[in-house]
Amino acid sequence: MSAVGAGRSGRAWRTLAADFRKVCEESNAPCWMCGQSIHYEAGPDEPDAFNVDHFYPVSTHPELGNDPANLRPSHRACNIARGNGDAPLGLGELSEDW
Repeated sequence: MSAVGAGRSGRAWRTLAADFRKVCEESNAPCWMCGQSIHYEAGPDEPDAFNVDHFYPVSTHPELGNDPANLRPSHRACNIARGNGDAPLGLGELSEDW
């Protein structure tokens, strides 16, 4: 398969994205960037709607466009805000309130 368009178009992508969404929705997976709940019933243009995010952006890693291990559940707004930038750093939970 050609890397051109991988991860954003074509039958393979549509099938992969639909299967990924189903798994995420069944487990009620939160947004991997902000950790908040995703509104799986929201329309596709709503900020808190489900969106498939590529951990390694397709623009810089086209060979990973259709790799299921490169996919992450996200909010539409979080995915748009990130663009093709670096993945957010997970700093973890505070051990106590300071």
